[in-house]
Amino acid sequence: MTIAFFLDRDGTLNVEKGYIRNVQDLELIPGVAQAIRRLNEAGIMAILTTNQTGAARGFYDLGHIHALNERLQELLKQEADAHLDAVYYCPHLEKGIVPEFAVACRCRKPEPGMIQQALARFPDIDLSRSYVLGDKASDVAFGKRAGCKSVLLKTGYGQRVLDGKYQSLPEPPDFVFEDMPQAVSCILQQPGMLSLSETL
Repeated sequence: MTIAFFLDRDGTLNVEKGYIRNVQDLELIPGVAQAIRRLNEAGIMAILTTNQTGAARGFYDLGHIHALNERLQELLKQEADAHLDAVYYCPHLEKGIVPEFAVACRCRKPEPGMIQQALARFPDIDLSRSYVLGDKASDVAFGKRAGCKSVLLKTGYGQRVLDGKYQSLPEPPDFVFEDMPQAVSCILQQPGMLSLSETL
């Protein structure tokens, strides 16, 4: 069975800057590329799962979301020869202004649809031994609904979530870390984690 890290994007992998309208403004959080490289080397899947409502809000089209995700992959490659194994995003928002995307869906976090899509493509993923990393309460709920371990990061909106100033935690996360690199480092040190990945 395979372990996966399901990773939020903004505020988790790249610096939170709101809706990024210029692709070149996407900037990795320091150490993220090296952390994903560690996952790559350990045989642990790194899978992007991100809500991207800019399309539903009319800020930009799907092509721009694809360009941002490509920019992310390029930076990971440039900084540490790292890569994401798969990319999933949800462009929907029920109250959006673009009819095509203004729908209720099963892929918008905290609904577990993106993880279910990944499981359909990679059926060997063991959700009970996998992790969801993000900076919002919705990421915590996303992980718990999918049967994964949930990790709240203090980057992005994470500290505000912990302070009760942004979103409401439905229940405590399984882990809280300063940032994604610290989370990867600590989780990989857990007993049995590396020995399992070495058999994948």
